[in-house]
Amino acid sequence: MYKNKKERLYIYELLENPSVTYPSYYALSSKMMKNEMLHNALIILHSLDFEYYNHPSSYEDIFSMFSSGMFPIYKEMHVVGYFGGKMMYLDSSGWKSMPCTKDVFKMDNWMVC
Repeated sequence: MYKNKKERLYIYELLENPSVTYPSYYALSSKMMKNEMLHNALIILHSLDFEYYNHPSSYEDIFSMFSSGMFPIYKEMHVVGYFGGKMMYLDSSGWKSMPCTKDVFKMDNWMVC
């Protein structure tokens, strides 16, 4: 079976002095490596600069970000994407499926812009 080769995007390539250094890199496909909106979300996450982000008032705010190609932030720890009908969070080893727990349904855990 053919697997997409993943490349490492190191945080120090995006930011000189990140506030959060873990994870130090993310494994991404070549298409995601070129995604500027993803880069911006990672910069915001690792610099802790949530000036333009706030808590959503409803789920529509989260899904409108998904439909516009942007990435909301979950628990100030993960960038979240919506691919193939699944919400996925970005981990150092790549995109992982989000477990459906009670915390996912709390608006205070999400940040949108």
